[in-house]
Amino acid sequence: MLNILKAILYGIVEGITEWLPISSTGHMILLDEFVKMQVSEEFWSMFLVVIQLGAILAVVLLYFNKIFPWDLSKEARAEHRVNRPDVWRLWGKILIACIPAAIVGVLFDDWLDEHLYNGFVVAVMLILFGIIFIIAENRNKGKTPVISTLEELDIRTCLLIGVFQLIAAIFPGTSRSGATIVGALLIGVSRTVAAEFTFFLAIPVMFGASLLKILKFGLSFTAMEAGILFTGMLVAFVVSVIVIRFLMSYIRKHDFKAFGWYRIVLGLLVLAYFAFVTPTS
Repeated sequence: MLNILKAILYGIVEGITEWLPISSTGHMILLDEFVKMQVSEEFWSMFLVVIQLGAILAVVLLYFNKIFPWDLSKEARAEHRVNRPDVWRLWGKILIACIPAAIVGVLFDDWLDEHLYNGFVVAVMLILFGIIFIIAENRNKGKTPVISTLEELDIRTCLLIGVFQLIAAIFPGTSRSGATIVGALLIGVSRTVAAEFTFFLAIPVMFGASLLKILKFGLSFTAMEAGILFTGMLVAFVVSVIVIRFLMSYIRKHDFKAFGWYRIVLGLLVLAYFAFVTPTS
């Protein structure tokens, strides 16, 4: 029961931090410093990734009409226009942007887990990308975005956004959503389009990453492990629905600088914690 309560806490943190550009993996690693799961290291490594599926399903629910490539209405079927070419084109752009992170994830997943998933790297990347957020927003202040709709995204722009997503795949604490949003802002994409495209990018990336982790772990879950994983995913799903709606409403009137300052302050606190508390504990 204690592990289930911890899974609820992890689900809340995941649901909040997956979509706000403040690093979900970074927060989960830091939470693990204070709230330890009584599970094997193999299950924990898998849980950190697969819990994000709950958050991804929230995107599927909220944006189903934008991302489902078939129109199954009676009228569409009668007129033989079931396929939605604009949505197929969007998925093409999404998959193109996912290529860099997918290659690195398949080839270097274990090495990255072993060498870079630690508090120091998380803290540095929180601070660095917090500064970049502030710089990007100051640079774009008063400028009209070059790209203000999903349809205007071209292959070159999608690949550039994919490169920023690659940075997040390598360095925990960067934030996948944070990296792709700041990358999109720097190349002239509007905040709304940057956020929505980031949400859509998460679908294949996290489904692929989760499948990879589950295959490595195997399907031999104990009842406790299955309960922990399902609880975390369910809570992450519910919280994500709320947070995504909040974020899209927030960025219509505000920029991302508040998240940048949050990242800097949190990163400094994390550095202080690992410098002064951990060595003497």
